[in-house]
Amino acid sequence: MGLYIEARIRTDLDDLWARTQEPSQHQRWDLRFTEIDHLPRAEGEPQRFRYATRVLPFLTIAGTGVSAGERERPDGTRTSALRFASPHPLSLLAEGSGYWRYVPDGDAVRFLTGYDYRPRWGAFGALADRWVLRPLMGWATAWSFDRLRLWLEHGITPERALGNWLAELTVRAVVVTVAATGLGLGSAARLLGPFAASTAYLCPLLLAVAICLALFKQPLSCTPAARRCLRTPPTRARAPRLLSTLENPR
Repeated sequence: MGLYIEARIRTDLDDLWARTQEPSQHQRWDLRFTEIDHLPRAEGEPQRFRYATRVLPFLTIAGTGVSAGERERPDGTRTSALRFASPHPLSLLAEGSGYWRYVPDGDAVRFLTGYDYRPRWGAFGALADRWVLRPLMGWATAWSFDRLRLWLEHGITPERALGNWLAELTVRAVVVTVAATGLGLGSAARLLGPFAASTAYLCPLLLAVAICLALFKQPLSCTPAARRCLRTPPTRARAPRLLSTLENPR
């Protein structure tokens, strides 16, 4: 699989399963989707679903998929697999497949995913995927996993977590802007004379420290962060056999 994300979440396995398998819950924490709806199915058939992502206020890209889950496995783990595709001509992502694994780990659950997809638009699409879409998808998945962790571990709803993230991002941006402006003013002040220069030299170090803190300080504990998730599998990751039983969605 091309992308791998893993989060260790201190929660009950059933609660994690419900928050990830029920569409109304899933779409609340997963940044990649705006809407997820199950489609009617016959008894014993895999679950088909429709998903949609609002890219811009006036543009929503939709697709369909098919999924199946193994809730009871001999080793105590659970697995969910899916295949998906989008016929929308503006969707760089044409079709793909992936899985979720739920691995009990003491008082927590290792929640991990592996997935890959095929981009469209030929050589341009391959280039855009490599430098834009794939890094963005990896970040969005990891960020969403940490938002789910905050919901399950601390009761911070996905909506509140998003607000925390936006507020912290705004504060960091303001600090960088103000500090960078201060550095520019300090450089100008040193040209005004000895007295101005003697005081101006006191500020640049503090302003540089402020910029570094704003850019590199760990996010607050109530703010979701992609960096808290594992992005490389500890061992070679293999797709579950369940995935091979699913046909490509039409």
